[in-house]
Amino acid sequence: MMAARRKEFTGKHMLAVFIAGFGIVIAVNLFMAYRAVGGFHGVVVENSYVASQNFNQWLDQAEASRALGWEVRPERRADGRVLLVTGAVPESAEITAELRRPLGAKDFASLTFAPIGQARWLSNEAVAEGRWTMRIAITAAGQDWTGESEIK
Repeated sequence: MMAARRKEFTGKHMLAVFIAGFGIVIAVNLFMAYRAVGGFHGVVVENSYVASQNFNQWLDQAEASRALGWEVRPERRADGRVLLVTGAVPESAEITAELRRPLGAKDFASLTFAPIGQARWLSNEAVAEGRWTMRIAITAAGQDWTGESEIK
């Protein structure tokens, strides 16, 4: 019987082990960074301590908005303008929106809306391509509603 010949573990083998190990670590880190950036929606407040002083007031405003029962669903049209499909919002309402980019360069935009019938409103201004976080404000009959939505 012939004895099995063992291959010698050389520097080239060790280099391959290091490259494979670091390649796995780098691939996992890139994947995790991609997932983190894809789920990050930007800075909500500049100073968390100052914002915490208003937190209960914000909760009260959100509850008052929910109690109105108004619903808003934004959609971007091909021409860049934003269409709002609403539910239970009075036709006499005034609707505005402040937009900001959730990632990247600090980019802001303001929109005003005009009613086009059938509980739909169309922005008077077009919005640049890309992802935006939109804070919508509705005022009607002395009542205020605010909500936040994302458009792509």
